Amino acid sequence: MTPEEFKKIGEAHQKKREGFEYNINVCTAAACVSLQSEKVKEALTKQVKEQEKKDVCRVSGTGCLGLCASGPLVTINNSQALYGGVKPDDAPDIVKNINKKPVKRLQIPDDMPFFAHQTKMALEHCGKTDPEVIGDYLALEGYEALYNCLTTMEPVKVIDTMVKSGLRGRGGGGYPVGLKWSTVHKAVGVKKFVICNADEGDPGAFMDRSMLESDPHSIVEGMAIAGYAVGASHGYVYIRGEYPLAIKRLRSAIKQAERQNFLGKNICGTPFSFDVEIRLGAGAFVCGEETALIASIEGKRGTPRPRPPYPAEYGLWGHPTLINNVETFANISPIVRKGADYFASIGTERSKGTKVFALAGSINNTGLIEVPMGITLREIVFEIGGGILGGKKFKAVQTGGPSGGCIPDEYLDMKVDYESLAQVGSIMGSGGMIVMDETSCMVDVAKYFMDFCRSESCGKCAPCRVGTAQMHNLLTMISEGRATMYDMELLEELCDVVRNTSLCGLGQTAANPVLSTIRFFRDEYLAHINDKKCPAGVCAIEHKEEAVL
Repeated sequence: MTPEEFKKIGEAHQKKREGFEYNINVCTAAACVSLQSEKVKEALTKQVKEQEKKDVCRVSGTGCLGLCASGPLVTINNSQALYGGVKPDDAPDIVKNINKKPVKRLQIPDDMPFFAHQTKMALEHCGKTDPEVIGDYLALEGYEALYNCLTTMEPVKVIDTMVKSGLRGRGGGGYPVGLKWSTVHKAVGVKKFVICNADEGDPGAFMDRSMLESDPHSIVEGMAIAGYAVGASHGYVYIRGEYPLAIKRLRSAIKQAERQNFLGKNICGTPFSFDVEIRLGAGAFVCGEETALIASIEGKRGTPRPRPPYPAEYGLWGHPTLINNVETFANISPIVRKGADYFASIGTERSKGTKVFALAGSINNTGLIEVPMGITLREIVFEIGGGILGGKKFKAVQTGGPSGGCIPDEYLDMKVDYESLAQVGSIMGSGGMIVMDETSCMVDVAKYFMDFCRSESCGKCAPCRVGTAQMHNLLTMISEGRATMYDMELLEELCDVVRNTSLCGLGQTAANPVLSTIRFFRDEYLAHINDKKCPAGVCAIEHKEEAVL
């Protein structure tokens, strides 16, 4: 395939899209689908036919538009109008007013702060393309980065681009992507593998799911570029079985890419061959840890092993293996197309680019956002998020899932990057961000996350298996007003032991929610212990002080 032939493919699909004066896009990601957006799409398609506008209107499903709180969402020409809370009965008015003023009762202002503060890289195509139509992806420079890598760049040049971009792994650890790719590239092995970790298990997190539902081709393309860079010919996507829509669209994307020769033998007429398979996880949180994930793909029980050796040298079936998560792979194509310098110009000195967050909890604008690294928590919560539900008082924001920490209001003006979050006892994680108001009890929050950790522990090492269970017991005693100050000291000591002696990241970070709530909300713990009261009125303390004594 010559460069001219490749360019004509994208131009043909773009011309087809532009053949319609009006493109009506309906969000068909999981959040809007749960609100009957498929019926909205059917109603709009019917109205286009009945109002005889088939020649000028095209109705299609798109990926996530971000503002999940206002779904189902519908856009006209991506930016002409944005409608929220759309019902099938609204279809006649939307189609009738397609070339007139927008329908006021449904319209969401285009200058809404939710959108104004975002910068799209990983989510650049979400909401603009039909995730089940490869033509839509090709019309917006899809697979251009892969083609350019294969025809104009040596593998080391691709790796150098990642190094210069400053991209760090978006799965939680923040390890430099270029350095990891370089390690796998240099590793000695007849076979090498690329794995996309889509085992998103954090409570409240839905970034990976939304990206796979909305723009699966970007992940496929990113994996193929990675395979070329490190010398791998086979890739696996390890995805949670609880994501049926994401699985369906990913399978469709892989098949379409194979038919168009963007996967398979001699991709785009070059010597490079690469294919992708899907492996379904059964919902074990610990399988998000890379060595446990590898064991699961191999058909073994998903438990971690000591490192070194690291997967980059000894991974899947003993071969060098590159593992990155969904968001990391979604960033690869934009970096290649727009340049490493462009990506590096966004963010902070040590945390480059953008970060996708799943904004959830007691906040008005729940949804999927992508913001520059270095943005403050205040901007995220009160401008993008629209403030706290019901006008209540902000209490804390929890980042990083069960491995993260709870950050109080005194740090609202803190920059969100890897280093700043670590300083306050939290982590970036994969991107879950749960906002809590004054009605939340921080002891109860810590107990919830510890219950999750003890349930998800694989049990391979005693510190995690026993330690998380005992920490949950102590938190239960505190929440029920049955604890003493000795129990509080024991809890803190146990946190330190579990953190420093557990085998993998699950146990090593399980104490973070407990330690951060003790650090910033110690008065609530003391109120439960000394006063036998829950300041937030959440914990059911039924034991009288005399009975405890």
